[in-house]
Amino acid sequence: MRKYELVCLIQPDLDEAAVTGIVDRIKGWVTDSGGTIDKVDMWGKRRLAYVIQKHRESTYVLFNVSMLPTATSSLEQNLRYTETVMRHMLTLVA
Repeated sequence: MRKYELVCLIQPDLDEAAVTGIVDRIKGWVTDSGGTIDKVDMWGKRRLAYVIQKHRESTYVLFNVSMLPTATSSLEQNLRYTETVMRHMLTLVA
């Protein structure tokens, strides 16, 4: 198992319940692939450096996860097809 950081930018016009639902869905994808969630840090709404999908701000969420390297591709594919996740970045923690 390797440790990863996952940062997700979620659409800012969603209410708190919808954001929580997206976070729970991402947690489910990680645990279904055999990984564990070490920490979830909700950063809240922040201004973007540039406009993404006609939005000037976004809700930031940081996940610290441990998972197998083979499971990262399916996680990124699920994130790519989730419309409410505007951007994501999965990095290996050294």
